[in-house]
Amino acid sequence: MSIITAILNFIVFDLLSQASILVGLMALVGLILQKKKPVQVITGTVKTIVGFLIFGIGSTAAQGALSSFQTLFTKGFHVQGVLPLAEAVTGQAQTKFPMVIALVMVCGFALNLLIARFTKFKFIFLTGQHNLFLAAMLTILFKALGFNDLATIITGAVLLGFSAAIFPALAQPYMRKVTGNDEIAIGHYCTIAYALSGWLGSRVGKPEDSTENLKLPGWLSIFKDYIVSVTLSIGIFYYVAAIAAGRANVEALSGGVHWLVYPLLQALAFSGGLYVIITGVRMFLSEIVPAFVGISEKFIPNSKPALDCPVVFPYAPTATVLGFICAYLAGIVCMFFFSAVGMTVIIPVAIPYFFIGGTAAVFGNATGGWKGAVLASVATGILIAVGPALMYPVMQSVGLSGTAFPETDFNALGLIIYNIGKLFGLTA
Repeated sequence: MSIITAILNFIVFDLLSQASILVGLMALVGLILQKKKPVQVITGTVKTIVGFLIFGIGSTAAQGALSSFQTLFTKGFHVQGVLPLAEAVTGQAQTKFPMVIALVMVCGFALNLLIARFTKFKFIFLTGQHNLFLAAMLTILFKALGFNDLATIITGAVLLGFSAAIFPALAQPYMRKVTGNDEIAIGHYCTIAYALSGWLGSRVGKPEDSTENLKLPGWLSIFKDYIVSVTLSIGIFYYVAAIAAGRANVEALSGGVHWLVYPLLQALAFSGGLYVIITGVRMFLSEIVPAFVGISEKFIPNSKPALDCPVVFPYAPTATVLGFICAYLAGIVCMFFFSAVGMTVIIPVAIPYFFIGGTAAVFGNATGGWKGAVLASVATGILIAVGPALMYPVMQSVGLSGTAFPETDFNALGLIIYNIGKLFGLTA
């Protein structure tokens, strides 16, 4: 059993959980099925992986800057509560149910391929880490309902397979408006928020009033350059957090950098990370989309790759930053509201608020311009605060504490299934 466990852990946690490898394998298969020359197969596969890694490097840089901001914000404003972060919950769950989570993920991905082959849901979910997060959430959910390992694996794999195929379809009508074509889908389990964002945008504004087309007067026109706008807007947030936290706390993070210079450098690092993300996305999309033609033609007709949320950032980089700011402010308001009414206090974590809130704004912008971007990101900021607060008791029921999933799809699916289970008297 230990050998099987080791092999399974290698396949799931070391191989398939690496999104770059998964995307590269898909590109490799697609190019081989198209009978491309060996040089083209190697070049296309390597460039797909490298492009994906480039945007991963950008994501890491951006997350590093946001983590420092989060530390200063928490210390400066003296807030305590639950941090909604999928990586943290999954890490805790893997210490309790490693084999179950692994099997749910592997079997669920296999089922995703079968569903894409034999149903109208032609989406192949390639964001490996998000499938791992969903496998962890489903394992936690069914353990909270008293399922044994076998029942959890079977039920969890079925739900993951269908979720991977169906959730991207939910946001695809609006994804087409974002990208202008039907070649890729969104592979990020916040599609309820993204679909809602597209719908809300269509109700309040016009696509012609895009954040990317805003005409700013006088010196404000410098904000038209998104690198400048990102640096200045994030810099303001950083200085507020740094001043609130105080010199000692900033210097504890800065590694010898002056406490008033450190926020500026972090804001610049964040902007650089965002630029790298956009560059990497453009590179790997130019390879993965043509390669997917081979898979569509030979194995899964009309299939589409469902890719991680930063794939939409190049379509509206200004909306991305605006979305983070609006979503984060909404999360702060929710934090104080929850504290006032005695609910579980959800501290807005900058990393998911940037990626989820920024993506929501891109969807809102595609249908309703800047008004849609603002409304969509505010609504999403509220959703990713309320969902974790409602699901946190489920986390606690299996011995997990201090963190929860921010993803809207996880929380909607989890709350529905958990409450149905309780109606039938299922408890751990």
